[in-house]
Amino acid sequence: MNGNGENGNKSNLTLYIFSSIVLAIIVALFFPHFAESFHVGGELFLRLLKMMVVPLVVTSVMSGILGLGDIRKLGKPGGYAVLYYLATTILAVFIGLAVVNIIQPGVGTIDQATLEKVADEQAGKKPGMESATISAILNNLLLMLVTDNLVSSAAETNLLPLIVFSIVFAGLLTTMGPKVSAITELIHQANSAFMSFILLIMKLAPVGIFCLVTARFGQAQSDGKLLETLSQTGLYSLTVLVGLSIHAFITIPAILWFFTKRNPYRFMLQMGQALLTAFSTASSSATLPVTMECAIDKAKISPKSTDFVLPLGATINMDGTALYEATAAIFIAQAIGMDLGLLQQLTVAVTATLAAIGAAGIPEAGLVTMVIVLNAVGIPVEYIGLILSVDWLLDRFRTTVNVLGDSAGAAIIDKTL
Repeated sequence: MNGNGENGNKSNLTLYIFSSIVLAIIVALFFPHFAESFHVGGELFLRLLKMMVVPLVVTSVMSGILGLGDIRKLGKPGGYAVLYYLATTILAVFIGLAVVNIIQPGVGTIDQATLEKVADEQAGKKPGMESATISAILNNLLLMLVTDNLVSSAAETNLLPLIVFSIVFAGLLTTMGPKVSAITELIHQANSAFMSFILLIMKLAPVGIFCLVTARFGQAQSDGKLLETLSQTGLYSLTVLVGLSIHAFITIPAILWFFTKRNPYRFMLQMGQALLTAFSTASSSATLPVTMECAIDKAKISPKSTDFVLPLGATINMDGTALYEATAAIFIAQAIGMDLGLLQQLTVAVTATLAAIGAAGIPEAGLVTMVIVLNAVGIPVEYIGLILSVDWLLDRFRTTVNVLGDSAGAAIIDKTL
């Protein structure tokens, strides 16, 4: 009885969040200046979520490792998790390349005057970014694994070294037996307490999400950039959304069903709160607490898989970002009349995959990694301005796909534990 009531309340919460997003967009379109005043409420909700990220990641990863019992068992699920992340990211990139080559949104859609204006506006901006290379991002990936100051990494929400430390420390605890039972029990209890705190925050989610979306869309509308931007870059935006939709509604569901035999679309509904929160915050990390809560309580993924797979996925698994960057690079090439051959497009695929994985440790991640992809095939970085005006909106969709990919990965890896 209580279980049914609890499930009903959670379903209602998802409906409330969806309704708040729809209402927020309507308010932003018709009352943009009023909508901007909700900025503070949205920022408060975002900070509440971000406040929980570091403690939840540390305790959940440790709890997940401790739950495995024998640290030697980590090799199998850990290897599967990395293989899943790499495979889905590569698939996403090739979907993006296929869609952008079929639709060809950049061919003939942008006049020469606009191209020259964009190049002039972007010239001289972000100095030093052009020096970013594949070698630099590989070096960055290695350095991201460890830190010389855990407190500093926690303060900067630099999650990967915290995850590495948590895995190693918890793995060590599994070898020490009863003499560390007090520490292991404390970790499990802290993880449970933080998850309860997330449930409390989620009661505010409809209001917080309404404020977030209203303020951001209202600002775009009051600046005259929402409908104008969509009209100017409509075909490009449509291309990105088609690619993301194929990956979200065909590729990931097919993989999820193949390995788990779960209904993938029912799974999406179970993860609905997390997906809507991802759209609202445009941040996989900020959404992580909600993703973990939905995975355990609604999708019925084991805490062992959730605690280990989701924090790692929120850091390195960026299917939507990789697809977006590959699509954007080809779009810019089409717009300026560059003909990229098969080898160059394969270069884009490899670079977009690496750039998406390494994005978390780079300041102004999306812009810098996009520059890396452009540099890899000799596309002038000045024309990145062609996509910046709509980037904030498409970012919300690609983040949602990122979170869906992470969640599906947790369900798949759960089968190996």
